[in-house]
Amino acid sequence: MSRLSPPPRPVAVRGTPGDAPPAARRFLISGQLRRPLTLTVADLRERWPQRHAPVVFDCATNGPQHHTFDGPLLRDVLDEAGPVFDARRRKDRSRFLLTVTGGDGHHTVLSWAEIDADFGNAPILLATAMDGEPLDAAGSQLVVPSDRCGARYISAITGIWVGTCPAPGER
Repeated sequence: MSRLSPPPRPVAVRGTPGDAPPAARRFLISGQLRRPLTLTVADLRERWPQRHAPVVFDCATNGPQHHTFDGPLLRDVLDEAGPVFDARRRKDRSRFLLTVTGGDGHHTVLSWAEIDADFGNAPILLATAMDGEPLDAAGSQLVVPSDRCGARYISAITGIWVGTCPAPGER
């Protein structure tokens, strides 16, 4: 179980004087959108309010994991991309799916209804920091605080797709 709040302090990229800054990992938000976005962790940190989420999830190989994550809500970032559904029509919004892919090829599927305030209102994050350490070099991580298992925690996000799948008979 988690509680979201503003992060306790600003997160800065650490290094020693003379170090070259780490290469910024970019990821693409694409699909049925008005404004597809290409973002970095720095963009996520600078353009949206940051939330703080202490989480515990059960890892199949390492047992319970305790971490804290900072980052914007996935729904806030996707709102800027402008999904092409009619926001006034609930059933139209509930048809949309999200796929999130990580640098290791791991991916997961979410429904728009999970993150929509009129439905599940899940506080899913695009993490900019884990345990106080910035994720600029590693890439953003999808964080699903309500999950008991960490399988939908996607590291080094490379892409997020938003759209609908055809209903049976519509292919």
